[in-house]
Amino acid sequence: MRLSLVLSVLRPAGPVAIGVSLGFTLSLLSVTWVEEPCGPPPRPDARPRPDGGGGGPAPLPGPANTNGNAARRPNAVPAGLGADSWEPRVVPYRPPSPGRAAKKAVRTRYISTELGMRQRLFVGVLTSKSTLNTLGVAVNRTLAHRLERLVYFTGTRGRKVPHGMTVVTHSDERPIWNMYQTIRYLLDHYVNDFDWFFLVQDDTYTEAHRIIRLVAHLSIDTHLYLGRPEEFIGGDTEGRYCYGGFGYLLSRSLLLLLQQHLESCRNDILSARPDEWLGRCIIDYTAINCVEEHEGLHYHYFELGKNVDPERETDLRFQSAFTVHPVLDPLQMYRLHKYFAQVELERTYQEIQQLQLEIQNASSLSADGDHGATWPIGIPPPFQPKTRFEVLRWDYFTEEQVYACVDGSPKCELRGADLADVADVVATAMEELNRKYQPVLHVRKQQLVNGYRRFDPTRGMEYTLDLQVEVVTQKGHSRSITKRVHLVRPLSEVEIIPMPYVTEASRINVILPLTAHDRDHAARFLEAYAAAAFESSENAVLTFLFIYDPFEAQQVTQNDIFASVKAQITEYEHKYAEVKIPWISVKTDAPSQIKVMDIISKKHPVDTLFFVAGVGTEVTVDFLNRCRMNTINNWQVFFPIHFQGYNPAIAYHNQVPPPTLDLLRDAGRFDRDVFHEACFYNADYMAARTRMASDVQENEDILETLDIYDMFIKYSNLHVFRAVEPALLQRYRHQACNPRLSEEIYHRCVQSSLEGVGSRSQLAMVLFEQEQGNST
Repeated sequence: MRLSLVLSVLRPAGPVAIGVSLGFTLSLLSVTWVEEPCGPPPRPDARPRPDGGGGGPAPLPGPANTNGNAARRPNAVPAGLGADSWEPRVVPYRPPSPGRAAKKAVRTRYISTELGMRQRLFVGVLTSKSTLNTLGVAVNRTLAHRLERLVYFTGTRGRKVPHGMTVVTHSDERPIWNMYQTIRYLLDHYVNDFDWFFLVQDDTYTEAHRIIRLVAHLSIDTHLYLGRPEEFIGGDTEGRYCYGGFGYLLSRSLLLLLQQHLESCRNDILSARPDEWLGRCIIDYTAINCVEEHEGLHYHYFELGKNVDPERETDLRFQSAFTVHPVLDPLQMYRLHKYFAQVELERTYQEIQQLQLEIQNASSLSADGDHGATWPIGIPPPFQPKTRFEVLRWDYFTEEQVYACVDGSPKCELRGADLADVADVVATAMEELNRKYQPVLHVRKQQLVNGYRRFDPTRGMEYTLDLQVEVVTQKGHSRSITKRVHLVRPLSEVEIIPMPYVTEASRINVILPLTAHDRDHAARFLEAYAAAAFESSENAVLTFLFIYDPFEAQQVTQNDIFASVKAQITEYEHKYAEVKIPWISVKTDAPSQIKVMDIISKKHPVDTLFFVAGVGTEVTVDFLNRCRMNTINNWQVFFPIHFQGYNPAIAYHNQVPPPTLDLLRDAGRFDRDVFHEACFYNADYMAARTRMASDVQENEDILETLDIYDMFIKYSNLHVFRAVEPALLQRYRHQACNPRLSEEIYHRCVQSSLEGVGSRSQLAMVLFEQEQGNST
């Protein structure tokens, strides 16, 4: 009875006990299997040292060391003959001197310099004073836009240098001296920035794409002298040099090898030709000969005869040439460029077709079969929405109207770029239909029945067209049918555009135009600006522009409407001794931006950076830095889109509004209808204003109908950068739109005022509560 009770208690624990014991047994067996020696066997000549060591730490007594083996972990370090190298090295800590400031690490301007990254190809053109403005300009127009760096080397030049060309003058017309100075200049300025150096004369046409593809397949560590080999005059020197007429390629490692011998070459080598002198120098001091082929890569060139028409030239060497020489005049240079550009374009189209065919063949082997390849081939697949809020909207259009307008209207007329877009899409569709069905059928457009388009951020603009067309057979029979076609205008690859270097050290002149309606808000602006700029000693100057109408200007001595604002300015100047806040008074009927800015522009230097602010703008240090970085002299102007707060009575209905304006969807919106804030340089403003002068003489009203944004768009070639700015906030205030301004500016002001009251859901909630209150 008692035994059965004990067994019933122990029966559930039995499997656990068996499992634990079995685990211990297997672990002990595995230890015996993996044991291996912790170190090499003792050497027969090892003798004990006075400190007890004999080539390593003394073994501990015990059975584990009787046979020299012990179980160890796989990542354990065995103690061998070199155990002394594992002894720790104690580095004493020396605290820095309290009186000396820590030395600031000096970082390079560009990360490529710090990492030692070099560009691939440098091209130098050897020109002269007589050909710089003719053949030199032709080379620049056909070559400069395809290369990373293009520099012209000449002995002397005229006073005026052609626009957009980097010209290095050696001040000497001797050919050998010019070649020496050119190589010296490359070693001093560019040898650490480029891997390959290509030198060519200005009477040679160079196909840039082929030279770039050539150097992309060459190893940068090769001592290479590549070009058209030529025998030395007289035959007294062994080896061959590269003839300069067809250009030659020098590796960076070869130039570094030649650097220490360049002075000896100048003093010891005599030659009549600069390319021959360079070849003798390279051969004598580096033993490197000019070669035409390297590791299966050939340097192709073609000698151009007289009166040769590139369109009719059938020589295969001409079609595959990297350089063509000699070119007699700029017209011939442009004709060669046209021919080779067409050849490269056809080659690119063939490569695209080949890649599309390979993608289609490879997709047939995938799990989805032929459906694995997207249409068009090589374009990313359409965006797949995960929720109903991500569904992309199709916009309906005809040849005259579009049923989705920017201002929210249900229907508007096709104009400008939209009209040109629709016409181009319809013409492309008809062209592709005829290409597909000719010569069996000829397709003629009758009308566009339906048109749909949408922008897919993953692939581009998609179109679906229902075209009513007339199909005509070869026998003259015709029939009207409706054909649906699909088109895609794909997005091009993202390209990093090089921009001029800018810093955050530029001084900003903040301009605040102030009218009588805005004077009550000036105190809040001054308070926010003082906290952001005065307290931190920001490199910025605030200037007030008081705008009087004619009646207010007459009473300025008796009743100055801006007296309170001027008193506040004086208080801040007393509070901050180093701060001066200048102000300017202006009298005008219609305070347009351009008229006001004309007065400010004349009082500042041309290199002044302006920020035109609004009285409701809350200026921050982050925004001022972005204003400096996004505004580039003679390149780019910046028009930020501020975050406009909603009316607190609507956004926080029956609630206490927060003390600060937060960047939230229910707190406000980015106001795209306002173009008042702007960052630009005075020189750019004056240049655009000069171009505008002729139109102003014909019609002075455009000074009131246009603002600064429109002026830069129409009268300058600068990049107008328009983007949302989260660091630029404006609290809600009622805007008084001036009806004297242009209809477009007035309409934008009214639209901004209406949409700035609150969101649609907030306005609907307020109206719903009012209706509920009225019904009760």
